Amino acid sequence: MTGNFGFSMRAAVQADLVRIEDCAEAAYARYIERIGRRPAPMDADFKSQIGAGLVEIVQADGEWAGYCVSTLRLDEKPKTLFVENTALMPAFQGRGLARLLFEALERKALRAEAGTITLYTNAAMHENLALYPKLGFEVTDRRKEAGFDRVYFQKTLGS
Repeated sequence: MTGNFGFSMRAAVQADLVRIEDCAEAAYARYIERIGRRPAPMDADFKSQIGAGLVEIVQADGEWAGYCVSTLRLDEKPKTLFVENTALMPAFQGRGLARLLFEALERKALRAEAGTITLYTNAAMHENLALYPKLGFEVTDRRKEAGFDRVYFQKTLGS
């Protein structure tokens, strides 16, 4: 069943920490061999990110399905919502939740009067390279950072 569920997001709390870490492990483990090392999101400091209010929990029909880490970058022109990390538990992948998640992030960005949403993914994550253009993102850069080959994307938001 694709898309036949209620979708919601809520602010993460420290009690979500273990589930977030488990989700990162489950969602990103398949990329270790492709990249040759653990993807950066697997080792993120989720405790600090939760404390800073940057993490939201994704729910489908009231069930814990994944998470998103994003921050509003006020110093950039135009102001942008930077999506640092998203992950869905494998049981929820391929069901249309990523589209719903990014639609929610777009609404969040527009409420904050951001002109763009930006993100990056690893070049070895072919699924993401195919997904983001379908969601309206365009490639803006490609570079090596911290030993990772990253592809940067941006979506310009309408007024």
